[in-house]
This record gives sequence, C-alpha cells and structure tokens, in this order.
Amino acid sequence: MDYEIVFCDVDGTLLNNEHRMLDSTIQAIKQLKAKDVPFVIVTARGPSGIYPIFKRYNFTCPMVCYSGALVMDEQGNVLQSNGFSRKTAATVIHFIEAEQFDCTWNIYSMNMWIVNNKNDSRVKREESIVEAEATEGDISDLPAGANVGKILCMCNPKQTGAIENALKAKFPCLSIVRSSDILIEIMNKGISKGGSIRFLCDEWNIGLDKTVGFGDHYNDLDMLETVAMPFIMENGPEELKAKIENITLSNESDGIYYGLKKIGLVE
Repeated sequence: MDYEIVFCDVDGTLLNNEHRMLDSTIQAIKQLKAKDVPFVIVTARGPSGIYPIFKRYNFTCPMVCYSGALVMDEQGNVLQSNGFSRKTAATVIHFIEAEQFDCTWNIYSMNMWIVNNKNDSRVKREESIVEAEATEGDISDLPAGANVGKILCMCNPKQTGAIENALKAKFPCLSIVRSSDILIEIMNKGISKGGSIRFLCDEWNIGLDKTVGFGDHYNDLDMLETVAMPFIMENGPEELKAKIENITLSNESDGIYYGLKKIGLVE
C-alpha cells in the first residue's frame, strides 16, 4: 500500500516525556517531506502550543488544533474553524464554578488562552509544557463574536471521571473527551480528530485508505479508527492497545520512526 499522508498526535506521541522530539522523528519528518507526503499534527493544543515546536526544530506543517475545532494549512491559513460561542462558554464556566468542581478551567480561542487562576500549579505546568503564557481573566475578555475552540478542565485525578460524567450529563450538545488522567476537553458537538482527518482528505483529494495515524491516548481513538494504518504508542493505555492492532515503540523509543519504517514510508 502506498500511503499518502501521516497524522500525528503531539503529547505522548510526537514528543517524548521531556516534551522534545527524538532525532529519529525529526529525520522521519524530513524524509516524508522529501517524498511530498504531508505530515499533519493533530492535537488538543492550540496554535500557540505548536509554534514553539516549529521554531525549535525548524519545520512547519499543517495542523489540526483543539482536537479538530481548528484546521490550518502549512502557511497558517485557517481551513476550518468550528468552535462554540462566548455565550455557550459562559454557561459551561458558570456550571463548573457552581458545582465547585476540583478543577481549574482554561478557555482557548485562536491564539488566546484565558485561565481563571494563573497561579494554579496545573496552569504553570501547562505553560512550561507548551512554552506559551496564559492570561488570567474571564469570559468578558473574549472579543464579541469570538469562536471558542475549547474549554480545558485541569482536574484532580481522583475526580476527573466524576467531573467528566457530570459535564456530559449537563451538556449533551457538546463534545466532551478525557485526554489524560487530569484533562477534560470540551468542544463543539461533532468535533473530533477523526472528523478533521476526513475533512482534510476531502480537501486534498486523498483517500482514507491512504492514511496513517499515530496516537497514544483516549482522545486519539477516533483518529486511529479513521485512518487506514493506525499506530498506538507503546506508552498508551492497555485498554487502547487492546483495540488497536498495530503497537509501535514508545514516545521514548523511536515509535514514530519505527512505525513509518515498518510500512515503508521512511528508510
């Protein structure tokens, strides 16, 4: 099979545990580029969390941000934006605060990142990981007509499941996905990584049977179920590794390079 496009998650997949790319991954991306095979980042991060990666490793590529709510080409042009309104965001935030959930909320709109408590250790940790700085504020800081890509809840890991269930019960009109043991992503209904892959393949006239994908966590599952050749990282949860046949090496052990070499896309 001649594969024509590669989709890749960021945290736990593209990046190792120190949030850096392995040399083998960098070389694999260069080989794909030389073959005119698009390498597309598919992440829950916003653009501001991807630009530092581009700068450090001197490359650019198309990116799907906010798990599918925002799709941009290699030049940074917006191909699709499907967020929710400031009013909807305000309703969600009001519910989170009224229920006194053990979490801190984050609002993302294009390059804006607004938090309710900039001194929260979870926010500080996220800032260090994505190498971007949050702004403390509230809903009123969003411009009129703002398109909210997502709300991110950083939770007490012992409460993540209960908070996720409560949000899903209250807001069936939204897409709510757990992306780690402490993170819950809240997006517009129908937003998914898999949906963004179908959108891009339609835009670029690439058959889904020509697609490859790499991921490591629960919010990558629909992406991995959409592509023709899915790879789950060895560091992924056992539950997902039981569902995805192709298990590549971990994000610490050349997993992306190993998977691409296995199917003949790199040497």
